[in-house]
Amino acid sequence: MRCTQRRARGPMRRGLAPLILAFAISSTGCHRSGPPRDGDELPQRTTIDVQNQGFNDMNVYVISNGTRTRLGMAPGNRTTTLTIPAYLVSTTTFMRFVCDPIGGNRTPVSEEVDVSPGDALVMIVNPGG
Repeated sequence: MRCTQRRARGPMRRGLAPLILAFAISSTGCHRSGPPRDGDELPQRTTIDVQNQGFNDMNVYVISNGTRTRLGMAPGNRTTTLTIPAYLVSTTTFMRFVCDPIGGNRTPVSEEVDVSPGDALVMIVNPGG
């Protein structure tokens, strides 16, 4: 199967796992209610929407600088928004994402993706055969 990353610059594809992971990355601005105060800097929240189209619930991890950090769980047949901790994306960082199925034995791993503070990522986990 194939893992696909899509950016505005064009698609890159690489076969990595028995399930298909597709990424779409876009930069989003932060939104806050109320007027900004002097000296306030808006936080850069970086998120990933996991569209789990399979039946298995998935534990989602990010691998950055050789360290695996659990982001949360993505239930089957649902879209879940997970926040990537700010300490992992203080600057543009290369990351991989791992979806570990609960009660399954197939663990898809994405290709390396460059992530910047404030990015909104989308990962689609298609059901595997």
